[in-house]
Amino acid sequence: MSLQGLSHQARDAKSWPFEQARLLLDRVLKLRLSDAERDLAATLIAAGKADEAARTFEALQKSVVFQCGFGASGLPHMGTFGEAARPTMVRNAFRALTEDAIPSKLIVFSDDMDGLRKIPDNVPNREMLEEDRDKPVSRVRDPFGEYESFAAHNNARLRAFLDGFGFDYEFMSSTACYTGGRFDEVLLRFLERFDAIQAIMLPTLGEERRATYSPFLPISPKTGRVLQVPTLERDLAKGTIVFKDEDGTLTEVPVTGGHVKLQWRPDWAARWTALEVDFEASGKDLIDSVRVSDKLTKVLGGVPPQAFHFELFMDENNQKISKSKGNGLTMEEWLRYGAPESLAYYMYQSPKSAKRLYFDVIPKAADEYLQQLDAFNRVKAEGNATPIDNPAWHVHRGAPPQAGSPVSFSLLLNLVSAADASTKDILWGFISRYIPGADATSQPLLDRLSDYAINYYEDFVKPSKTFRAPDDKERAAMLDLVARFKALPAGCQDAELIQNEVYEAGKTAGFEPLRAWFTALYEVLLGQSQGPRFGSFAAIFGLDRTIALIERALAGEFTA
Repeated sequence: MSLQGLSHQARDAKSWPFEQARLLLDRVLKLRLSDAERDLAATLIAAGKADEAARTFEALQKSVVFQCGFGASGLPHMGTFGEAARPTMVRNAFRALTEDAIPSKLIVFSDDMDGLRKIPDNVPNREMLEEDRDKPVSRVRDPFGEYESFAAHNNARLRAFLDGFGFDYEFMSSTACYTGGRFDEVLLRFLERFDAIQAIMLPTLGEERRATYSPFLPISPKTGRVLQVPTLERDLAKGTIVFKDEDGTLTEVPVTGGHVKLQWRPDWAARWTALEVDFEASGKDLIDSVRVSDKLTKVLGGVPPQAFHFELFMDENNQKISKSKGNGLTMEEWLRYGAPESLAYYMYQSPKSAKRLYFDVIPKAADEYLQQLDAFNRVKAEGNATPIDNPAWHVHRGAPPQAGSPVSFSLLLNLVSAADASTKDILWGFISRYIPGADATSQPLLDRLSDYAINYYEDFVKPSKTFRAPDDKERAAMLDLVARFKALPAGCQDAELIQNEVYEAGKTAGFEPLRAWFTALYEVLLGQSQGPRFGSFAAIFGLDRTIALIERALAGEFTA
């Protein structure tokens, strides 16, 4: 993927990833360069000479760090995809803005040092996990019996998940950072500035929690569990804390070397400081936590990253989606009914607005994605500048495919419905007659969409189909439409010509608004209230079959 030559457009692009990228570039220049250096670097970058700026200033040769987190006590899910997808979109915008001259990376951080507080519902050997409750997830036995720990199992699933979607990232383990010394310096600063940390944290807690709170969660040398206990003594010279272990004995451990874990908001601040994170996106529900972690980061001598807050997804009842409730869609469910590209498009859309994440959003997301991809390629084919504000550019990380699908998802759904196409071969029989030479090899996206359409139809459309008989006005209009279709050339596949006849039949019958005429067609012929452009449907389904479909409906076959 080449992101060269896009900086001029990127400076004026309106889409939210570019807005964030420009803010991020300002942040990087401000933090890493003096005022005079910043002015020169900004001038060079604005002139499309980011490579010269990077060569001139060594500070710009250090990676800009994007980060997202993963809770290693569960499997990757829909939220995991969004956590990686949105920063990746900003990162690619940043790369285009800087002509890829300033290096960047996305760290996917697995919080596998965290204690296992809740046993997941969807795993075997729950009794074994119960025995390991409260131990770091990286020390909990794998209930699947495949890896050295539960965290190793989930981390492997995470990496396979991200790799499957083609994300470019650097995996990082909390356990490795704590035990390998990556966090040692920051942990010692927590010890040194303990009182200042407490002054920030305690006002955010309830009275009971305040009485025992410590940013340090020691790991019991005897039981291996992560303990939420007060810090009784601190020794800055030795770098240790004293706490009361589970058996009541006073125990002293170093804060370094993996002997303690930080509470989650201090841990966030430690991560930002130690890894020098520049950008992190998080849900709107974490705004207050981000503010607290910002303050902690400053106490530690770090600089908080640029924060981007996105709205949360809602279920069909406009309730917040929750892993524990199991409401909303899972990754597996979306990918049964929709392409990964449509999911990335849905993640891209209006991140500051709450959106429903339920089965019925998939067809619309699929068709909107296809429309955006067609628009992108149309602009490119006309020889215009690359339309980098088009969602397809962000979905495909700057390199959208040169062809989409000649058939929309909603049209495929209605073909499946009308033809009762239980297999893809039946569907391709219609498509190949409409598009000579089309097959799975020449139209790979259409082939995938066909699978999704059959699955969606079988699971959602077919069970809810409700046919009705036409009223007298609708019957007369449909008889007129049949006559109009029969007057067209045999085997006509001109979707526009067919559509015009549909319009004329509705107008002649006096439908006002005309939309009511199309609703009647869908309800009487397909058993649903919405459908695709009828001319396109008839052209692919076949004019003779469409006529037969109308005549069968008028004969009462569907409502008998």
